[in-house]
Amino acid sequence: MTIGVAGVGFLGRGIAACLLIHGHRVVGFTPDAGAFAGVRKYIQDAVDEMPECDAGSWSERYIETQSLKDFAECEFVIESVLEDLAIKSHVFDELEAVVASDVPIASNTSALPISSLQAARKHPERFLGMHWAQPAYATRFMELIRGEQTGDDAFEKAVALARSVGKDPAIVRKDVPGFIINRLGYAMYREALHLLESGVADVESIDRAFNNALGLWATFCGPFRWIDITGGPALYAKAMKGVLPTLSNAAEVPKAILDAKSFYEYTPEERAYWEALLHRRAWSLLRLQEEQESERQSSKGTG
Repeated sequence: MTIGVAGVGFLGRGIAACLLIHGHRVVGFTPDAGAFAGVRKYIQDAVDEMPECDAGSWSERYIETQSLKDFAECEFVIESVLEDLAIKSHVFDELEAVVASDVPIASNTSALPISSLQAARKHPERFLGMHWAQPAYATRFMELIRGEQTGDDAFEKAVALARSVGKDPAIVRKDVPGFIINRLGYAMYREALHLLESGVADVESIDRAFNNALGLWATFCGPFRWIDITGGPALYAKAMKGVLPTLSNAAEVPKAILDAKSFYEYTPEERAYWEALLHRRAWSLLRLQEEQESERQSSKGTG
């Protein structure tokens, strides 16, 4: 499949790498010609990170362009420009003038309402949300979001594409701010900042507690299954009565994050270490998740 990636910046280049690694043909757009060398290096580094990856001919399937007119033959388009409604709308205007009316256009957004993005479009039924995460080529994460006018055909094509590149897509049936993962995440960030501001613990202690507790189970199950296997809903409901009233419900951004440039101090080498660790962790977790899925399927077959 030929897929256009409109915007090959921080996350877009990872999306392009993922698509290429899984055999698709990619047309990568950026108005900045000076960025192309960095994009190619990023893709090659992504391929090199996984020895068993067989994407040797990826450069023959990758086309660079500074014009969205070159998306004319694309069968699917992923927009990944800045999180700005006006900028995205401008890109959509250009895309609608070029690609066929039945080609799905997915917006890689983490928070902008899909219904708002598709509202003024000529063919709103082919617009949907496709939320990726870094490193885009090495995680199973993806959220697919239906806007109020998203059609079944476009959405089904998005699901099929997601699965073809190794994703395990979460289907967001209602277009709410932040979708699923950011709503969960920001609730956690807010409470972590509340604990810090309240003097309950320092940054390192909060991180350590989170890592050693949630880090145990979050890689293999979600909150609902965790409740099931560690006491059940009734037990957690009883505990919630005493805890929920004490949690932060602040609507304003916490001062602790507004005042912070960084919560830890890093040398360039230390920052590079943590970035490399994230990538290694993503690859190892991907393999583990694939093994776990295989085990689950086997257990179903013998149960």
